[in-house]
This record gives sequence, C-alpha cells and structure tokens, in this order.
Amino acid sequence: MLVGERRELLLARLAGEGKVLAKDVAAELGVSEDSIRRDLRDLAAAGLCQRVYGGALPVSPALADYAGRTAIAVAGKDRVAAVAAGLVRPGSTVILDGGTTTLAVANALPRDLEATVVTHSPTVAVALLEHPGVEVFLLGGRLFRHSAVTCGAAAAEAAQAISADVFLLGVTGVHPEAGLTTGDADEAAMKRTLARRAADTYVLANAEKIGAASRFPVLPFADVAGVITDSADQNVQELADLGVPILRA
Repeated sequence: MLVGERRELLLARLAGEGKVLAKDVAAELGVSEDSIRRDLRDLAAAGLCQRVYGGALPVSPALADYAGRTAIAVAGKDRVAAVAAGLVRPGSTVILDGGTTTLAVANALPRDLEATVVTHSPTVAVALLEHPGVEVFLLGGRLFRHSAVTCGAAAAEAAQAISADVFLLGVTGVHPEAGLTTGDADEAAMKRTLARRAADTYVLANAEKIGAASRFPVLPFADVAGVITDSADQNVQELADLGVPILRA
C-alpha cells in the first residue's frame, strides 16, 4: 500500500471509528508501528487529526476561526445553551467563558434575569447589553482572537477578585481518554483560573466536540459538576460510566 493510500485509510478509520490505534493498524497492514506513527504525525501537522498516546483522535471542528464557528452546529449549540441558561439562578454570580456556544448561552438567558455575569469575552459582554438586569464585569487582558477572549497575566490577575456560583466552560474537545481539551496553552490556563473561582463548573459540549481532542488539557473530569451535551455518541456513555454527570440537552 502506498503512503498516500495508507493515510487515506487512517483518515477513513478516524471518521468511521472515532480513533486510530497505531499498533492495531500496523499489524493489520503488515507495516511497522513507526511507519503509522509517522503517518499520524504528518496528518496532525496538516491539522487532520490529533495525536494521543498510542494513536490519534479526530481533530475538533471547534478549532476553526471564530467567524467560521458561528455557522457550525447552530441548533446543537442552542440546545446546550438552553440547558446551561437554566443553571443561572436569579441573584447568582456566573462566569461565562468565551466562544460561540457561550455566546448562545448569553442570548438564551431570560431578558428579565437579575444576576451578575463575569466574562473575559467582549462578544458575550456585548450580547448581555440586551439584559438590563444583568450586571456585567468584563475582564481585561491580551485578546486571543481565535475565541475572542482575553487571557494572559492581566486577565488571570483580574480573575482573582472573582467569587462565583457557576462557571460555564467552553472547550474544543471532550473525550473519555483525552479528557477536556482546547487548542491554546494560554487559553487552557485561563480556563483553569476561572474554574478555581467558581463553586461549580459545567462543560458546554455540543455534539461536534464529543469524541474529539485538541492539544492542551484544561481540567480533569473530577473537577467539573457536569457535562451538558446534545450528543448520543458512545463516548457520552463512556463518560457516564466514568462517573461524569451528564446533563442532556
């Protein structure tokens, strides 16, 4: 089998089975495991998969640019947002992460809600202008354009003054083995900082993010109060089997 054919097979296997194990494919094709690892390394460099220990997982569609993501899985995001908005109680303080799913949460909040929202997302803050009873605190810092959020030392320092009831966390990948992941190290660090400022953290995970992985881990599943998802994927059942609370959207 030619190298190009082998890589097409790997991509097809990823699409069909949701993962590739280098050892199994090498044995199946009668080639060295190192050859399969090189293939996966090159595919990952091209943005076509995410390498993990022993193989690869599908790359998350949520790694696309911000404008592009606004048109991806809109209905799924709205379903997740509706459940997440129900976690925001009148009089409470909530931290809203950045990203298009969290923007959907902001839009799903009742117009007459009275609460406090802390966010490092300018787009989320602007959306909340339509909620006169919501007091908005916008954290400043370096703007990370991919997710339209602030991060870095200034944003992390500002977050230390926050104490919230709930943090609604956005990630780009949710996988039973790879965990909760995102595509930027600084953004992952900022998410961890915000999670430490809230009593409970809930993960916003519409179907496109389930079973996918990105480069940088965010939090262990033990640190979240639940995963909100509209997916019926087998990975969701595996998460539940691990003891992760699942909130169905």
